[in-house]
Amino acid sequence: MENKETFNYTYSAKEQEEIKNIRKKYEAPEKTEDKMEQLRRLDAAVTKKATTVSLVFGVIGALILGTGMSLAMTEIGEILGLQGATAMLVGILIGIIGIVLVCVAYPVYNRIIKKEREKIAPEIIRLTDELMK
Repeated sequence: MENKETFNYTYSAKEQEEIKNIRKKYEAPEKTEDKMEQLRRLDAAVTKKATTVSLVFGVIGALILGTGMSLAMTEIGEILGLQGATAMLVGILIGIIGIVLVCVAYPVYNRIIKKEREKIAPEIIRLTDELMK
């Protein structure tokens, strides 16, 4: 006859919680997204794309504007081989291009919002109808 010894370990509540947290990191994520979360995600995706594109326009425009100001107001034009009045004229023209890009950022935002909302509207309407029942 064999003598089988078994050991039972019990961990404290703090250790149990730590074990559960570690296990949760390695388990397959649950893909259950409720309808309200899906509605929020879809709505946020519309504004996220528009915001990103308009920010890119605005930042690039501001950098171009700053380059034009630098050419017009400092000796950078001379370093680049442009004489005083020519450097100022080129700087003003580059600055105007930057101003145009900055001014275009908001209309671009509005246009993207409009197109994305039109594209996603049927799904949003379907989800809101289901949630309001």
